[in-house]
Amino acid sequence: MENLTFNSPVLQLEKLIISENYFYPTFFFFLIVYVIIIVSNIGIILLITMERSLHEPMYLLFCNLPFNDVFGNTIIVPRLMVDMIRPTSELYISYIECVTQAFGYHVYTCASHTILMVMAFDRYVAICNPLHYTNIMTNRMLAKLTASAWGVALLLVSILLGLTIRLSRCRTLIANPFCDNASLFKLSCENTYINNIYGLVYTAAVSGCSIGIIGMTYSKIASVCLTCKNKSLNNRALKTCSTHLTVYLTMWLCGCIMFILHRFPGVAEYRKAAALLFHIAPGILNPLIYALQCTEIRHVILKILHLKKVMP
Repeated sequence: MENLTFNSPVLQLEKLIISENYFYPTFFFFLIVYVIIIVSNIGIILLITMERSLHEPMYLLFCNLPFNDVFGNTIIVPRLMVDMIRPTSELYISYIECVTQAFGYHVYTCASHTILMVMAFDRYVAICNPLHYTNIMTNRMLAKLTASAWGVALLLVSILLGLTIRLSRCRTLIANPFCDNASLFKLSCENTYINNIYGLVYTAAVSGCSIGIIGMTYSKIASVCLTCKNKSLNNRALKTCSTHLTVYLTMWLCGCIMFILHRFPGVAEYRKAAALLFHIAPGILNPLIYALQCTEIRHVILKILHLKKVMP
């Protein structure tokens, strides 16, 4: 019966399988994690926005990262928690809502790479060309870098989803707890060769560019640090770059786990959990990493906490 349904406006989502004993702990886990992600990331944005000492290019560019984490998790987690409560027979989503969720999901994943790439460029200029840093990293340049990070993500994902929505649909079951591009084009009985090719090129281009740009900038930074005998410069480079690199490696680790599990159909439930981990883990860890490793942000947080303690 499912194969006779063409271009249905309503799709059915696959329920996240949770045993009855773990339902409430899992639900409250997602709820607590989502609240932590929203509070911590918005808190970091407000902290940088309101504290004048943090109005530096590095921190202003970093604001894109917590904003992206809030955006990406809001696209997935609230809907997932609502679907956990619903019975399987009521797990329906409109096609338009599904495409919107898939678009947001892929913009989030792509922007995670592009934002970290522009942040790597900022670190490269600061350490390898410190005398011209203020002349290069102007407000105009910050606006260009931010627009580029989001513009590239929006353009690439628009093409990705555009190739999918042109296909007619003969199925209605999304084999995932949330919508993404692969789940959407698998609904079609048409030839999806172009979708597969573009999907591979898109993934290789985004991943390859992020590895290439970040690898190149860090190799040049390492070269400058090894040849330069300035101890304060090397310490500053180590602190700022280790923070950025930790965030990048966290994202890559979560993404690699999801990618590897996607190749094994027998571990579908683990793959779904890994996909959720890709969303949840960076959103929690990114503010924590910057708060703990970045001296300036840590000092501002401690100053605020100290002021609250001494107030009557």
